[in-house]
Amino acid sequence: MATKNIIADLNRGENLTGTNYDIWHKKMTFLLNEQELYEHLTTIMTRPLEGNTVQSRRDLKVFETWSKKDRCARFTLLSCMHDDLIAAYEHCATAKEMWDQLRFEFGRTSVTWIRSLVLKFEMYKKDPKNSMTEHLRIMSTMIRELKNAEVALSDEQ
Repeated sequence: MATKNIIADLNRGENLTGTNYDIWHKKMTFLLNEQELYEHLTTIMTRPLEGNTVQSRRDLKVFETWSKKDRCARFTLLSCMHDDLIAAYEHCATAKEMWDQLRFEFGRTSVTWIRSLVLKFEMYKKDPKNSMTEHLRIMSTMIRELKNAEVALSDEQ
């Protein structure tokens, strides 16, 4: 029941639209970790070969448990996306496949994105209508984005 409440709370906020991938990615990481489903974003399990041995039955049971949890992880990811994106990703066979495809589509590690972050940082000037607190928050956000993109700022910057 608590899991459903967490998903409902997240859905009240912004779903993944494509432009908010970074924060959505963090929220999903926290949520799936809390649900003990994070491993499904990093691993894939293949169906074991059928057999009549005790080990074969155990392997099949482990796979079925993993598969059920993977479907739950996929459902959670899909339920936290904008309606327009769901159809583009519901075909993914596993949560990891979906997670990787989303990172490829919306992750911000391209050279163009990094250049735009650096340019935005270098061109930024305090808006007179913003308070100093707001100015520092904006600067802090830009520095954090650059750090997350593994861009080292020079002393001059």
